[in-house]
Amino acid sequence: MAEHVSWWKRLYFRVAARKPLDQILREGNKTQMKRALGRIDLIAIGIGAIVGTGIFVLTGIAAAENAGPAVIVSFLIAGVVSGLSAFSYSEMASMVPISGSAYTYTYATMGELLGWIIGWDLILEYLVGAATVAVGWSAYVVTFFKDVFSVEFTRKTTQAPVLWDNDALAFKVNHGAYINLPAIFVTLLVTTLLVFGIKQATWVNRVVVVIKLIVIVLFIFGACKYVDRSNYTPFVPPREGNSFGVKGVFKGTQRVFFAYIGFDAVSTAAQEAKDPQKDLPWGICASLAICTVLYIAVSTVLCGIASYKDLGVASPLTHALEFHDNTRWLRILIELGAICGLTSVILIMLLAQPRIFFAMARDGLFPRIFGRLHHRFKTPHVPTIVSGVVCAVLAGVLPVDILGDMTSVGTLLAFFLVNIGVIIMRYIHPDAQRGFIVPGGPFLIPIPGAAIALVILVLSDGPTIYRLFIWLAIGLLVYAVYGFRYSRVGNPEKWSEEDIAYFQDAGMLKSDSEYPEKQSLESAHSKRSVTSVVEMPEPQHFDFSTGGPSSYSHTGVYEMEPPHPIYHK
Repeated sequence: MAEHVSWWKRLYFRVAARKPLDQILREGNKTQMKRALGRIDLIAIGIGAIVGTGIFVLTGIAAAENAGPAVIVSFLIAGVVSGLSAFSYSEMASMVPISGSAYTYTYATMGELLGWIIGWDLILEYLVGAATVAVGWSAYVVTFFKDVFSVEFTRKTTQAPVLWDNDALAFKVNHGAYINLPAIFVTLLVTTLLVFGIKQATWVNRVVVVIKLIVIVLFIFGACKYVDRSNYTPFVPPREGNSFGVKGVFKGTQRVFFAYIGFDAVSTAAQEAKDPQKDLPWGICASLAICTVLYIAVSTVLCGIASYKDLGVASPLTHALEFHDNTRWLRILIELGAICGLTSVILIMLLAQPRIFFAMARDGLFPRIFGRLHHRFKTPHVPTIVSGVVCAVLAGVLPVDILGDMTSVGTLLAFFLVNIGVIIMRYIHPDAQRGFIVPGGPFLIPIPGAAIALVILVLSDGPTIYRLFIWLAIGLLVYAVYGFRYSRVGNPEKWSEEDIAYFQDAGMLKSDSEYPEKQSLESAHSKRSVTSVVEMPEPQHFDFSTGGPSSYSHTGVYEMEPPHPIYHK
């Protein structure tokens, strides 16, 4: 007789079900996506995503509104924290080389519900991140046309209709502005490019990465002669309301954290990498190291050539140079580099986000149309188009600072869970093949990485946290209505071979282990068993309809794996 289990325990086991690692690896190894990316391509993707708004836009805003000249320290702290998380991302990416990034890592370690939460969070991160950069791109295009061609665009079509008041923590109307058309244009242009293929997109990315690196070096060495040391005093301005002081330094860290999110975008290209286990860690760590040095150098020079009070604009580098004579051509070069640089960031963000949609759809958490590749280009074209359109709308109507804050808190939550995921994976899959291992064991780096990310997240201002919770609440509602009911892990009876064949991907075909009715009693008993905190007799299968050990009928049966190492013997 089956032992009765309460409904809440049945629900817990259902939402805590983990996606089997062998299934994840099979789907990743047999993907139909084109493996066209080498090590240099992955490093370029990282640099392409990281170097952008952080240098060309948020550097000045974070200095003017949060940290003053101590924004240099904010970038240093954010770089160190990102470095800790980069090690964890590298291990997870080399172990689970699939395009779902932190979503897939969390699904495999902490279960379906937390996997859904982080996947929904990543959608916010990349969508809003791309919109943030598009707003900065628009500002630099406007300045470029003014400096080069003496053409001034009207505010009506180049600025968002609302602004964010950091002191009042509220929106206010931006009188005379209706929509940001340049931001919408570049978003839709990049979306079109991404639909046509990963090879074309990475070629464009390589070109613009080289251009923006040259321009950044020109700014560092060309503007350093204008540095006035008095601009560094006071280094940490006294606190004023919600700004400056020590808390302002950490608030600045939270804001510029957005500048580092590019390295995690490298992991979303796992299924298009030639040798993901070896090259993904390189792409993640090398790109982050290069960009951290550039961020600190640029913020040091920027705060030295102008007062931090004058840097609260969408194009702070060129604005700061306007205070000095004979800088017109340097401003033009920076504007050109910024336009190229920000274009590559938009490209990588809009490359990464649809692949999260893609991975979640293939797990049954989103409608399956999002999980199908284009028959010719082998790109996830439907989520790419949908993401591009939504991003264009956000970029057209929202200001850059509010978008950047929303992206940062989403990134911090992802970093926290990936660090915890490394610890869990060391216990539940100690013998799994890893192309990279976090040095110092499972605790030395992941625990500080998770703790610092959590502290910075908590220090975010109230409205930003509220918006994150509202977004997550909407996500939980979507999960309850759709994902919970159609998940492949939790509802295998709803997925036939014909349903899987819709994805046109050999790696998606079910193995015998996904058909319990095809297994004999002897083979089931011979499988490695797992002892859970709820003691149930062998065989270790769980029937969601009865709340106890199941027969080998196909309906509602899934081999349960408890979501945390403490449940294993």
